[in-house]
Amino acid sequence: MTHGAGEHTVLAAGCVLWRPAPGTADGIELALVHRPKWADWSHPKGKLKHAEPAADAAVREVLEETGMRCELGAELSTARYRDARGNPKEVRYWAAEAVGGTFVPNDEVSHLRWLPPEAARRALTRSRDAELVGELLAALGRTTTDDR
Repeated sequence: MTHGAGEHTVLAAGCVLWRPAPGTADGIELALVHRPKWADWSHPKGKLKHAEPAADAAVREVLEETGMRCELGAELSTARYRDARGNPKEVRYWAAEAVGGTFVPNDEVSHLRWLPPEAARRALTRSRDAELVGELLAALGRTTTDDR
């Protein structure tokens, strides 16, 4: 996709990754990744490879960044913003349930945290990522006490 004179949209995909957490207030936990390059906490995501479908990229990025295999659920909002180089970027997101795997720190992600939804919302660095928490809860048919 192109915009204006010579602008090319960076296409990416990711997931709001969750797992069951019996005995917790919400019954689920969300995965957040810490990216040292950006010193932030975010949902796992990354750029699409050439001709790669966005849903496939989302699953691949979750595995690469968290070590978790996942099953995609509902598609959530697409984030649109300018990246660090000023290029337009679109990130398509899905709800995804973690179905197994083990996290190993790597060059892109130094830490993985599993948090209840409201704690995850507060821990996310960017508001556009925090907004996806409410979308995930709605997609799963759950409610939240904090409707920010």
